[in-house]
Amino acid sequence: MPTASSLPLIELAGLIRQSTRMLAFCHVNPDGDAVGSLLGLGQVFDALPGRRTVHLICQDPVPEELHFIPGVERITNAVPFGFDADLIVCVDASDPARLGKVFAELDAAQTPVVVIDHHVTNLHFGTYNYVAPETASTSQLIAALTDALDLQLTATLAFPLMVGLVTDTLGFRTSNVTSAELSCGVRLMDAGVNLADIAQRTLLCKPLNQMRLWGEAFVKASLADGVIWVDVTDEMRRRADIPDEDDGGLVSQLIMAAEARVAAVFNELKDGRIEVDLRARPPHNVATVALSLGGGGHPQASGCILPGPLAAARERVLPLLVTAAVRRTAS
Repeated sequence: MPTASSLPLIELAGLIRQSTRMLAFCHVNPDGDAVGSLLGLGQVFDALPGRRTVHLICQDPVPEELHFIPGVERITNAVPFGFDADLIVCVDASDPARLGKVFAELDAAQTPVVVIDHHVTNLHFGTYNYVAPETASTSQLIAALTDALDLQLTATLAFPLMVGLVTDTLGFRTSNVTSAELSCGVRLMDAGVNLADIAQRTLLCKPLNQMRLWGEAFVKASLADGVIWVDVTDEMRRRADIPDEDDGGLVSQLIMAAEARVAAVFNELKDGRIEVDLRARPPHNVATVALSLGGGGHPQASGCILPGPLAAARERVLPLLVTAAVRRTAS
């Protein structure tokens, strides 16, 4: 259940039920849980009785590897001109900066904002906040919302939610997986979703160009004091024929090094900023590092964006990671 400071589920359901014109946002550089929970929320809203309109917004394109999710074409990168929303819902975002310029430039000061999220570093930036940091994915919260609204959990609705659950738990393997995540997975399977197919598509298939990028990165990786790190430059992505800023989840591969307690990828963005992806083995905690740098996330999976150049970002972050690799903080 959400924390005491969060909106009760029954009240969240009431807000959703009362709305007829909703804007729903997920975070920039969307992952499986962002896309899955956003599409799931859209379907929940569609299923409510009465005439309703919902627009699903993400500043950045949905990664190509997630285009197999039915309905993904509904997600656009702009608010329709003149659309007068009576409710704005933000899913899987711990702070407003994670929603990008498309949200920051939204002229809707009088419209209530609902935050549905599971990150422990969530800033509760909404008018109403339904935040459950003990839950492994935001998609689980959309499944709970379905129940609170007395809607049927169909195979069509369960599909994107399973994508979110599988990707955020790495196939039910992360340290925050409990019987609640397993039970949710069973429910989604019972609704008609093929777990093996989704796991294969999201976790076990990577484009060859991303593998080539990983190969160069692995050769260049450094390890000291339990911290493994690597730079990913724009030039490296060009050599691997990767047109965007995606590294394919490289940091999750780095943390698999037996000698590592903490992992970091310093990803050079096209605008010169540095995206810092962090991972930790339990019981080490990188969320506090990310939060101190203006980012957020989970104890074992967090990140932030810093000014460039790469060397300056590394010098700022690595000492903090060494401390995190020494401390044994409960997750």
